[in-house]
Amino acid sequence: MDIRILGAREHNLKDVSLTIPQGKITVFTGVSGSGKSSIVFDTIAIEAQRQLNSTFTWFIRNQLPRYERPHVDEIEGLTTAVIVDQNPVGGNARSTVGTMTDIYAMIRVLFARCAEPSDGLVSSFSFNDPRGMCPECDGLGVTTQLAADRILDLSKSLNEGAILLPAHGVGSIEWQRWANSGKFDPDKRLRDYTKQEMRTLLHGTGGTVRIKTTKGSQEVAYEGVADRFARFNLKRDLSKVSERTRESVLPFITEGTCPECEGARLNAAALAARIDGRNIAEWSRMEISELIKAVSAITDPAVRSLVDTVRAALERIEEIGLGYLSLDRSTGTLSGGEGQRLKMVRHLGSSLTGLTYIFDEPSTGLHPRDVGMLNDLLRALRDKGNTVLVVEHDPDVIEIADHVVDVGPGAGVHGGQIVFEGTFAGLRKAKTPTGEGLRRSTAIKSSFRQPTGELPVVGANLHNLKNVSVSIPTGVLTVVTGVAGSGKSTLIGDVFMNTYPDAIFVDQSAITASSRSTPTTYLGMMDSIRKLFAKASGAPASLFSFNSEGACPDCKGRGVIITELAYMDPVTTHCATCDGRRFKEEVLAHRLRGLSIADVLELPAEEALEFFPERDLAAKLRSLVSVGLPYLTLGQPLSTLSGGERQRIKLAIQLNRTAGIYVLDEPTTGLHMSDVDTLLGLLNGLVDKGNTVIVIEHNLDVVQQADWVVDLGPGGGRDGGEVVFTGTPAQLLKSRTSLTGKHLKRYRQA
Repeated sequence: MDIRILGAREHNLKDVSLTIPQGKITVFTGVSGSGKSSIVFDTIAIEAQRQLNSTFTWFIRNQLPRYERPHVDEIEGLTTAVIVDQNPVGGNARSTVGTMTDIYAMIRVLFARCAEPSDGLVSSFSFNDPRGMCPECDGLGVTTQLAADRILDLSKSLNEGAILLPAHGVGSIEWQRWANSGKFDPDKRLRDYTKQEMRTLLHGTGGTVRIKTTKGSQEVAYEGVADRFARFNLKRDLSKVSERTRESVLPFITEGTCPECEGARLNAAALAARIDGRNIAEWSRMEISELIKAVSAITDPAVRSLVDTVRAALERIEEIGLGYLSLDRSTGTLSGGEGQRLKMVRHLGSSLTGLTYIFDEPSTGLHPRDVGMLNDLLRALRDKGNTVLVVEHDPDVIEIADHVVDVGPGAGVHGGQIVFEGTFAGLRKAKTPTGEGLRRSTAIKSSFRQPTGELPVVGANLHNLKNVSVSIPTGVLTVVTGVAGSGKSTLIGDVFMNTYPDAIFVDQSAITASSRSTPTTYLGMMDSIRKLFAKASGAPASLFSFNSEGACPDCKGRGVIITELAYMDPVTTHCATCDGRRFKEEVLAHRLRGLSIADVLELPAEEALEFFPERDLAAKLRSLVSVGLPYLTLGQPLSTLSGGERQRIKLAIQLNRTAGIYVLDEPTTGLHMSDVDTLLGLLNGLVDKGNTVIVIEHNLDVVQQADWVVDLGPGGGRDGGEVVFTGTPAQLLKSRTSLTGKHLKRYRQA
């Protein structure tokens, strides 16, 4: 039975009905923001998860995420869905490739059974368990130390603000702990303290101090400045705290490899246990391609089945082109493409059939060489008897589809319709933006800008870089490319940015996307708009915020009312009081140039640009239009935007900053072929204004439009880390050593 959808209206979908064949690969295409994800993720995936959860008992359902029924008349033929999305793998400081894939857990069992000496306990080899973790760093592999010289200004007294830590200003509760202690003269400069006074200030204990609070006063135990700071911050995983807290703490600490375990994370007993002369930390540091050989060498019949299982899991990682990774690699350092492929590994060994696998742009972060491996994986899942749904822009992935659904024709309000269904061959002939994009033949750049100077990087050895020295030309568009793991992000995102910290770096990290965040709040426009309304009406500016005084009392400024029904799925209804406009009625009575605040937030960016002549607002609105988002309304929740739209709005905020150097990490992520042309126009515009633009990218349309190309490789991991080519795209076509040149040549001949 095929999957049948009737009357889908989620987000911008316009009463969409379609049939998706079971047991086939169906690829959804269309411009960014056309509605692809609204069909696949917000309709099919959500309903499949919701219906699966409804089969469990109430007790279990209460522990599971709750999903609201999507806006659709009917869905038939759903099966259990496995979703592989684009969300960054992330994880805290304890999350590694080994823990994420569960392979490290199996390696621990091998060491518990086969290593010498060993107490036989699996937990003894875990850096997340007190039995195995290094006591000095608590299993983190790094230690943090207080930079004591940074927390005090010795030229000042306590009354003059000598304590530089955040929230320790003169008069604060924290400041009172020392100024009111009676142990010091608060007017005495710290440089005049005796050794004993300084020791007491930093590390002293004993006695109490009376401090004043908003609720009166209280007695607290005396504790030195340094010891108190260390207790709250040093042995703490800073990846778990808020960005603001982390940024406030980092200037006062130094971080380095743990001297006790030398970064291995484990205690001495765990590191003493060995198999074939290597301890478990050395196994974890090996590239997966090497580790396969080490595992295969274990011949103990008692663990034969476990060895086979570990080897099979490692081989699956190697098969998807990630053999250069190691199990101790932190998940936070993985690229988007690496993270997504590791998510896929979880499912490749499964013998379950009849599932629906849903992928969100799985080619993200992949070099053209690696896309072939991805396609093999998708076919393998289908051939096991599963249905595979893929949201994708890459022509090489679209080409393997058994069925294609093209959504559009445009984005936002201009999209939300099915404009084509059929085969890849049929799509190439279709009169849709995707069909036109597949038919187009783009020219390789023939004339190149002349550099105005150079930005050298000398002797880079970080991660897998092999003493790399390269010069990035200034005043031109440079594209840095290479297969996954070749060292692109290390060279540019790490080494180059550390060498030239004033450059603006637009990375792949996610942006805040709640129902209350909008383009106006993200771009910093809302305060200016509220002030304009306040000036025109004489009312306070806070009245024109749906997060403050102006919010509708019933929906609290959301525009909708979300009703939680105990164990049932939540129900969202349109707020009848404000008609979904978020504001009180009296707020909407105030006008600016004939429009209410709600009217303004409903304006698309291109219309808002005509409405606001103010220089600061106009500049930010122009940036939205220039990144290809003229249709985006000012008040649209960021949570409703597609991945490509979020990537571009993130770029828009940087365009208003003054910089000579822009560095962009895979800016084509989530972009349709036609959107790539818009991006190229934007990048060229930045260069024409005198900026230097450096792009880490795999997209061959971007590569062939560069003024200069730096290609890393030749492979990934230990086989990468070298510059294999520098020159123009025309010269790249003739390179015999560059895999990128080989695929560019094939692309030109297609």
